[in-house]
Amino acid sequence: MDKKQLRKEIREKKRAMTPEEIREKSRILMEKLINTEQYRKAHTLYGYLSYNQEVQTLPILAKALAEGKRVAVPKVYGEEMRFLYLEDLSQVAPGYGGIPEPVADSPVAEDPHALVLMPGLAFDREGHRIGYGGGFYDRFLAKEPEHPTVALCYEFQMVENLPVEEFDVPVDLVLCP
Repeated sequence: MDKKQLRKEIREKKRAMTPEEIREKSRILMEKLINTEQYRKAHTLYGYLSYNQEVQTLPILAKALAEGKRVAVPKVYGEEMRFLYLEDLSQVAPGYGGIPEPVADSPVAEDPHALVLMPGLAFDREGHRIGYGGGFYDRFLAKEPEHPTVALCYEFQMVENLPVEEFDVPVDLVLCP
């Protein structure tokens, strides 16, 4: 199956989820994440602001802030994505593609060992992923490959034998409910 068809099928399955399913699976995934060594060791979390039916990340970001971790989220500048520190989770607005981004130009995050939460549509057991098609995370990680990476996904997002291209950067750990 090609990437375009796979993206379409996963999007349809996500749209079929109820708000209750999303909340419950997101809660389970947050518990799994905060119990990982990667999360416990991280001083900084490069998260993302969930959009549509993605695993809800706001509770994760709020917990990280409450625990004294620094939190940064992506903001898109043309073809480039930068992580900006975010101390007030309400200071966001729709940005690139309608995805929430920081409103203000906060300081650019510079922690080479920050844990990166990876969004995506499909994943496999080897950590390969299919994102939304912009290539932002692959380009970011090609420049900063030392970051530990974790993806949170629903069971139906796990797929066997994803098509992989040479510029695709695999995820270190994929968590499902």
